[in-house]
Amino acid sequence: MKALILAGGSGTRLWPLSRRRFPKQFLKLNGDRSLLQDTVDRLLKIVSRPDTIVMTNSAYQYHVKSDLEWLENVILEPASRNTAPAIALGIRYCLEKLGCSEDEVVFVSPSDHVIRPVDTFIRAVMQAETIAKAGYIVTFGIKPASPETGYGYIKAGARGADINDAGYFKVDAFVEKPDLDTATRYVREGNYYWNSGMFAFSIKTMLDAFGKYAPGIQKATGDAFEDMITNYAQMPDISIDYAVMEKSDRVVTAPLDLYWNDIGSWDSLYEVLDKDADGNVKKGDVLAIDTKDTLILGGKRLISTIGLEDLLIVETDDAVLIAKRGEAQKVKDVVNQLKKADRPEVDEHSTVYRPWGNYTVLEESQRYKIKRIVVRPEASLSKQMHYHRSEHWVVVKGTAKVVVGNEERIIHENESTYIPKSTIHRLENPGKIPLEIIEVQNGEYLGEDDIIRMDDIYGRV
Repeated sequence: MKALILAGGSGTRLWPLSRRRFPKQFLKLNGDRSLLQDTVDRLLKIVSRPDTIVMTNSAYQYHVKSDLEWLENVILEPASRNTAPAIALGIRYCLEKLGCSEDEVVFVSPSDHVIRPVDTFIRAVMQAETIAKAGYIVTFGIKPASPETGYGYIKAGARGADINDAGYFKVDAFVEKPDLDTATRYVREGNYYWNSGMFAFSIKTMLDAFGKYAPGIQKATGDAFEDMITNYAQMPDISIDYAVMEKSDRVVTAPLDLYWNDIGSWDSLYEVLDKDADGNVKKGDVLAIDTKDTLILGGKRLISTIGLEDLLIVETDDAVLIAKRGEAQKVKDVVNQLKKADRPEVDEHSTVYRPWGNYTVLEESQRYKIKRIVVRPEASLSKQMHYHRSEHWVVVKGTAKVVVGNEERIIHENESTYIPKSTIHRLENPGKIPLEIIEVQNGEYLGEDDIIRMDDIYGRV
């Protein structure tokens, strides 16, 4: 079995922590592991590393590599075309690059969900592999704990007698996100399940379904992988639910009675995280007095609250979100207004991630900017120059290999170097630990577009 993990989403429902260029699958919300890393850890209990595939886009490829340095199978979507084309591209990759037969089972999973207990989930996936080999598309329905309006639902029909397993049901319908009254009725009737977005199928079964219900997509899977990449933007922008699931008579659902959360809002995250005796979730430097049932996520600042209840408070270097619990779905309205105003807070944090590491703007004014730059071990910035600024680098941690003009030198902690305007230079980390430097820029223009690249190992010239 192959595991295909979809990690290309750019949702901002967890703004201001999640940004367009740093979405939630890369967030470390409860410890030092990202949601993507947790997803892969779960699936490695079923499949091997060579059988693990992550699909993302070029903007996130270095985030994926940072989280999963060992990963060999990374598919970069050249355009955003929804889940049906993504799965078709993954199938082509399995057939051509991994040498799979059409009998191979593929398990598709989002990259940013919380599932527990893991053992229950593992048993369900292993059982689903057997059902998928019998020619079915197995979806995973979550037994609803409450009438949620933020999830799609699966309506279970008759038991799948021909599957020889009473725990599976034929799917009668996929239902879009309902209103509260409808969701309440679904929970009461008992044969509706949350649509988890996870499913298993054999390659042959899915190719046959594409041929019957989505012939445009099926035709594309007959091309070579590189040709699919070239023509990917012309494929239909359609979800797998619309393209196949709602039409096929080979879809069954496996009801799962476990904890599942897609972390689709701050309200969802509040439910996942550990709480104190007053029902508060507190991360960072927090002093909460007479505060109950409130989520408080801090960054560098002390956050003090008095007499609050049922609030969401999220602080980052450049933004603060304060909302009532239960209103978190409206964060998208904040993001939309910021987009209209062309605000940079939608796209990036004050810490900006690059293929070689990251940088954080510590302070800036009209003619100077101060950055903290962190370079991963054995990584390198491009060979470059600037017309409008000079730079002064001070190493605060690690060892730097620096090229300035025709001179190459090694700089250790508490040592520095100066780069004049219009001088070709390069910064590398030859060591085994992260390199951290402080960069002071001076000049009449300090924009990131004043970078003239001569050479770059990441192909950005």
